[in-house]
Amino acid sequence: MKFIDEATIQVRAGDGGNGCVSFRREKYIPRGGPDGGDGGDGGTVILRTDPGVNTLADFRVTRKFIAESGKAGMGQQRSGPKGEDLIVIVPMGTVVWDEDTEEMLGDLDGTVNTELVVANGGFGGKGNTRFKSSVNRAPRTATPGTPGERRELKLELKVLADVGLLGKPNAGKSTLISAVSQAKPKVADYPFTTLHPNLGVVRVGREQSFVMADIPGLIEGAADGAGLGVQFLKHLDRTRLLLHLVDMNPPDEAEPAEAVRTIAAELERFNPELAERPRWLIPNKMDLVPEEAREACVAELVAALDWTGPVFPISAATRDGTEALAQAVMRHLEGGTEA
Repeated sequence: MKFIDEATIQVRAGDGGNGCVSFRREKYIPRGGPDGGDGGDGGTVILRTDPGVNTLADFRVTRKFIAESGKAGMGQQRSGPKGEDLIVIVPMGTVVWDEDTEEMLGDLDGTVNTELVVANGGFGGKGNTRFKSSVNRAPRTATPGTPGERRELKLELKVLADVGLLGKPNAGKSTLISAVSQAKPKVADYPFTTLHPNLGVVRVGREQSFVMADIPGLIEGAADGAGLGVQFLKHLDRTRLLLHLVDMNPPDEAEPAEAVRTIAAELERFNPELAERPRWLIPNKMDLVPEEAREACVAELVAALDWTGPVFPISAATRDGTEALAQAVMRHLEGGTEA
């Protein structure tokens, strides 16, 4: 299924039912008093998370969601039935915005069946029984139900992952996630083969695992929308650790250090807090570097960047070093010693 990470929908809660004007009409009770019941409240629109849904694709087809309105009150002081609430299923990780006010209504990054009320139903009107008094024994007054809330919402999906992969196109991110997990992203020798985030569960032990996200390749100007731009930079927001892959044998003979600086600058421009998140340097495609020159190449890259964090040279294609990397990531997520 095509990955959809943004959608705009309209939600409308149910209107409240009108109150009823009615009088008792029973045999042998010649002057029956008022007995009009209240209207029922309108149904509420609620968003609920479900792990079985992982995209917002359905909202490209269905865009309007209307809850049931309450029914009008009836005689014999019977209240009208309340309108049914409308439950709208969304993926975990959905952020909900009000399009008109640009207010964030909620961030559904919690557990299964997390709920968020996005439109409250209207209140039912009062029947004429409510207006009975010592000076007005036959009120002919009832109030109408109030309208339910109407909103236009923007849904934005941010993937829920522990670890995010970032780097330039063709840095080997898709190859790495396919090497350490069961995810099968598209892998090819041309840029931008990844057009949407891919998630993979990396298992390093019987009861140890973490979720890794393969984010589409970034280029200079990504924070301003160049390439795939901010459309996918936002998916790094929830990650706890960033693995910065760099191609050690780039086809255009560009400097690996410059590629790292370019992506780091885009992170800083997009979100300074994201730039401060733990980030490891992962020199990739080491199998394409002559064996006798590998150590020197990595040392040269570290020196050029003045890098002080963890460095894990790997070859995702041959899986050389990937198991050690996965183990180190697991230790970090569990509160280990890696920086």
